[in-house]
Amino acid sequence: MHIGILTGGGDCPGLNAVIRAVTLALGNECGARVTGIRRGFLGLITRDAVPLGADTVAGILAQGGTILGTHNKADPFHYFGAGGADVSDQALAYARELGLDGLVAIGGDGTMAIAHKIAAKGLPVVGVPKTIDNDLCHTDRSFGFDSAVAVVAEALDRLETTARSHGRVMIAETMGRYAGWIALEGGMAGAADVILLPERPYSLHAVVEHCRQREAREGYTLICVAEGAREIGGGLTVARTIADSPDPLRLGGVGAVLMQQLQPLLRSEVRATLLGHVQRGGSPTAFDRVLATRFGWHAAQLVRRGDWDRMVTLQGSDIASVPLAEVAGRNRPVPGDHPLLAAAAGLGVLLG
Repeated sequence: MHIGILTGGGDCPGLNAVIRAVTLALGNECGARVTGIRRGFLGLITRDAVPLGADTVAGILAQGGTILGTHNKADPFHYFGAGGADVSDQALAYARELGLDGLVAIGGDGTMAIAHKIAAKGLPVVGVPKTIDNDLCHTDRSFGFDSAVAVVAEALDRLETTARSHGRVMIAETMGRYAGWIALEGGMAGAADVILLPERPYSLHAVVEHCRQREAREGYTLICVAEGAREIGGGLTVARTIADSPDPLRLGGVGAVLMQQLQPLLRSEVRATLLGHVQRGGSPTAFDRVLATRFGWHAAQLVRRGDWDRMVTLQGSDIASVPLAEVAGRNRPVPGDHPLLAAAAGLGVLLG
């Protein structure tokens, strides 16, 4: 058996742990040969692959990023490098040349959508969910999310000391375009006083009043805002647009916008910090190392059984799997009845 493995979309902590687990499990349990496809689906298009083995994956468990590299503009069915042409036949021809019996694709909803179409064209695929936004359908957690939340919590801890010392309103902007999981859990872990989510447009008046009340009582306010958050009746804060991208909008700057809105209305000085890509980088937490390893091992079991066109998932504490068709191109926002929202409100956190 000869299996390819690739990492698609953005990087995140834990990718190497999955690569390691798939490679070791397939090699040790059924003597399979494993080949890494470099830079996601781009490697199938540009014919770029490397053999993987126990020696190749030694020592990568704790490394951030991905040893295979990744690319978020390499959809073989709409390849921008060829003017948007469908080069999927070319990609599949290279897979046949390599002698691949199947592919393990690690990525988010976009990667799963491509993987599902690749499988329909004849190359069997197993998917592994990857998104620090934690917004993939049918899985309670994706690896990389816990690491991102830890970064946000630490940043809020540090910002809180400055806020309290200077009597300031400190704003931390997190990732989270259309789902606010990072801001919600990071904000809870970092004791934010205001948490603003994409799913719940906020009232500027309510934020101002909350900050004024805290000015009178505690003297400072800590705000955690997801990049996709928006004021009631307002739009997303777009940093730039990239035409040759599957998702052309690049969000960013809502924290700075909120700072400009709040400053004239408050006595306190208001400062904003954009956390950006520091949430993606660095070593995975212990939780993410274990989860990514479990995902990789279970993906290998799906391969061994020939249970193709499925994605591994975490449901409660159990690893399961669902058809790729059920997750391809879909996301999972924070539901309005999520228990953390009720808990945050009960603690006096202003939610938006």
